[in-house]
Amino acid sequence: MAKIIKEKPSPAQLESLQVHTWSPWECEPSTFDWTYDAEETAYILAGEVTVTCPDGQQVDLGPGDLVRFPQGLSCTWNVREKIRKVYRFA
Repeated sequence: MAKIIKEKPSPAQLESLQVHTWSPWECEPSTFDWTYDAEETAYILAGEVTVTCPDGQQVDLGPGDLVRFPQGLSCTWNVREKIRKVYRFA
């Protein structure tokens, strides 16, 4: 199964991806299950979340993280601090 990919992008990489044009999303502290119908790339602006996959992979996300969620991924989000992100679908 495909994995979540996390990286710390450079300002030039963010510009080339045109992150400033992506859709915003935010969520208060909570825990919920989610399945990705399409590949999603997201850039975390604020907050803290741990995403846990059924295979045991756990990814901690916070400000400055660029993350790719593969299509078909089912996971659990544990939002510890209000999360704000921008995202786009592949």
